[in-house]
Amino acid sequence: MPVQDGRIHIEKINAPFLHTLKASGEEVGAGLKFAIERGWLQLHESGTYVRLRSGGDMI
Repeated sequence: MPVQDGRIHIEKINAPFLHTLKASGEEVGAGLKFAIERGWLQLHESGTYVRLRSGGDMI
């Protein structure tokens, strides 16, 4: 569930990948970095939230 200004707590993304899909922390980190570099996510300066972005480079 989004919090203020469309932000999503980072653990809402991390938990399903780490626990349900059994990804490693390195894999989750690489995926987040990839999504940020592509412009799909914007990471808050605190590292606690992300925001979905429209646009970005699609593959």
